[in-house]
Amino acid sequence: MTLLLQLSQLIDKLNERIGKAAFWLVLVMTIICSINATVRFIFNYSSNGLLEIQWYLFAAVFLLCAPYTLQKNEHVRIDVVAGKLSPKGQAWIDILGTIFFLLPMVITILWLSLPLVADSFHINEMSANAGGLIRWPVKMILPVAFTLLALQGISELIKRLAFLAGRIDDPGQKDKGPTAEEELAAAIAAAKAKEAK
Repeated sequence: MTLLLQLSQLIDKLNERIGKAAFWLVLVMTIICSINATVRFIFNYSSNGLLEIQWYLFAAVFLLCAPYTLQKNEHVRIDVVAGKLSPKGQAWIDILGTIFFLLPMVITILWLSLPLVADSFHINEMSANAGGLIRWPVKMILPVAFTLLALQGISELIKRLAFLAGRIDDPGQKDKGPTAEEELAAAIAAAKAKEAK
C-alpha cells in the first residue's frame, strides 16, 4: 500500500502542476479576446485565427483542469444519498463510481480520440475558416487530458482504499485552504508586486 500511496502522490503532484499552469491560460485568453475586440472596434477587422485560438485555449483549460478539479474534490456532485452517508460510505460510493463510471468513460474517450488525433496529424488538418488554425494541436489535448484524468481516477481510487484500510485521513474532505480563484489572484498580485520592485 505504501508504494501505491507514493504513486498516488506523484500523480497528484503532476496534475496539480498542470492544473495550476492551465490557470494562466485564462489570462492569455482574456488578453487575446480583449485585443481582438479592440481591433474589431477600432479598425473594423477581425481574425478567425484569433477567435479559434480562444476556443483552443478554452478547451485546454477545461480539459487540463479536470484532473486537478477531481483531485481537489471540487467536481460537481449530486449528494442526495452520499451526503447522508458516513465518510466510509462516501468512500465506497467514490470507489464504485470510479471503477464503474469514471474509468470506463475515460478509457472509452481516450481510445476513440487516438485515431481522430492521428488522422488529423497525418493530413495536417486545417480549419475550414479563412485564416483559421491547424486542428491537430487542439485535438491532441483530448488524449493527453483523458490520460491525466484516468491517472487521477486511479490516484483517487488508491486514496479511498487506503482510507478504508485506515492508512490515511479521509481524502473526501474538501480542502479548507484558498480556492483556485484565490490562489490565482494571489499569484497575480505577487507577480505585480515583484514587477513594481
